[in-house]
This record gives sequence, structure tokens and C-alpha cells, in this order.
Amino acid sequence: MFEVYFQSTKEVTYFCESLFQITNEINVHWETSKDWGNRLQLNNSSKQLAISISKAMVEVFMNFHLTEVVRKLIKDKYYYTDQEEINRILNLTEEMLLEEHHDFNILDKEYPKDMLQTLFYTNIRQTPSIHFDSIIQFRLSAFRDKLIQWIGLAIDDFKREEDHQAFIHMLREYISNKQASHDLIHVLQGDSFTFYKTDGSHLTEKKLKQLMHKEPLYIVGLDGNEMNLAPLIAIAPNTIKIYGDDPSEPKTQTIINVFQEKVKFLPVSDFPFSLQR
Repeated sequence: MFEVYFQSTKEVTYFCESLFQITNEINVHWETSKDWGNRLQLNNSSKQLAISISKAMVEVFMNFHLTEVVRKLIKDKYYYTDQEEINRILNLTEEMLLEEHHDFNILDKEYPKDMLQTLFYTNIRQTPSIHFDSIIQFRLSAFRDKLIQWIGLAIDDFKREEDHQAFIHMLREYISNKQASHDLIHVLQGDSFTFYKTDGSHLTEKKLKQLMHKEPLYIVGLDGNEMNLAPLIAIAPNTIKIYGDDPSEPKTQTIINVFQEKVKFLPVSDFPFSLQR
């Protein structure tokens, strides 16, 4: 016989649902006590049962405790106080932790859920009676230490995103104060963009660099050899038509974020000129 205690009725319900999804070869007797909360008695104490219980406990922790643990660490260990920033870092952390294919090798070969399961399993095998709330309060210090590192990765992503947004805002300001040298530019997606004027003539790299040379693009941090975004910033057309198959492609998304309503994304079949040059 093995006993598991939970304080929260919602959590013990979720635990049972998760456990029965993992295995149906189990009998559970559930009692409620004023002193001990919810007591579950399970019909054996085999290694396989311990594995199943540890997996179910991971699901309870991830669904009921992870958010608050991460939020507290963001405030206590990284000293963030702005709620909007905390929420954004929290979301990035949870996305990373719940992403099954995320590369955690940078810190550890073990995935977060696997690490949690190992910790729960170790505690379960040490005693015939365990208290879930006691384990998460006192026995998960190794997971919390690793979680601090994972939050650090999320904060790095957050800072990169902040820098990117500041860069986008600066480019918007720059083109809003600039006179357009062309009313419309047609752009074809590819490894590098290909640019066309309204008469169908191809804007060669040499011609684009001549246009870019006339602009102080260094002010907005653009390299003179960057041949996707920089030419459009130099030209600052009133309208940009991008033709391709993937509007979410990163270079395309950057153009859309900078030029906003000036950009129209169209299928390649709508490209009005011959593709032969």
C-alpha cells in the first residue's frame, strides 16, 4: 500500500485524472481529512507505480505551480518589478519549458519534465507515504536552481526582442521623416530579395548600392552590404508589394513591421513582370 497526500482538491482531482491516463492497472482509495487534506491510498508500491505517480505529479506541478514559481524567481532572483516585463519573461520561460523540441543542451541534457519526474520518483521510492505539497516546498531545490538558469535564457530572448523592437521603432521614425524616391517598389522573395521598379526594370545590386550610398544608413545601424532591408529604407517607397509563398518569412516580417500599412503581400502568380532577366 502506498499513500499520497494533497492539500488542494483541484490538484488531487487533476492528479487522479493524469494517473488514470498513464495507467489503468491501479486501484485508488480517496479520503478527505481536516488535518491531512486529501489522502490517496494506492494498491501497491511497485517501481512501475512509482514511475506513473511521478509522471502524474509532474503534470500537477506544471499546471498548478510552475507559473507562480517562475514569477517569484523572476522577481526574487532577477529583481524585475514591472508587471508587463515580468509577464513577458514568464510567457517566454513557459514557452521554452513546454517546448518538447527545445535544445536544452546549452544547460543540461535533461528536459524540464524529465528532471522533475526524476526528483519526484526519487522521493517516492524513499518512503511509503509522501506529501505532494511538502515535496514541492522542500525537495525541488535542484529544479529551482536549474529553473533560474532557464529563466536567464528567457530574459536574454526578452532583451533581444526589446532591442529588435527599438530598432524597428527607430526605422519607422527614420522613414516617416524621409521623402520617398519611388512611389512603388515590387519585391520578390528569395534567399535575397529582388527589387523591381514600376516599369518592370530590375534594380541591380549596383544601382541599389548607389541609392544606399546617398543615405546615412549608419545612423539607424544598417550595414551598407545588407541587401534586403537597407535598400527599402534608402528608397522609402510609398508602397511595397512583396510576392512570395511565405508571409511569415523573417525578412518579409521585418519589412512588414517597419513599413506596416505600406506593404502588400501577394502570391508569386500576381507578379506583373517577366521573371527572366
